Amino acid sequence: MYRWCAMKDNFDVFFRRKPALMLVALRKMSRARYGSILAKEVDCTYSHAVKILQSLESLGLVVFEKKGRIKLIKLTKKGQEIAENIDNVRRLIG
Repeated sequence: MYRWCAMKDNFDVFFRRKPALMLVALRKMSRARYGSILAKEVDCTYSHAVKILQSLESLGLVVFEKKGRIKLIKLTKKGQEIAENIDNVRRLIG
């Protein structure tokens, strides 16, 4: 039962609008991004963006790079692949 719940939670991350939009936004700009800018791009609060990004980090889809006091967000290779697939699905149904 626990394994199914964990799988369902991970599945839900990809099929909710904001996390999917964040992955696609990170993919479109190949360089690292600031969390506050990413939050504006997907139209959510900074605190909500941070929660989503922490979920994405725990799934191995993004990494945080610390530059002084600032954290930059980058997609991992796995994150790139998933973002590409989400973008493809979006184009097919859009």
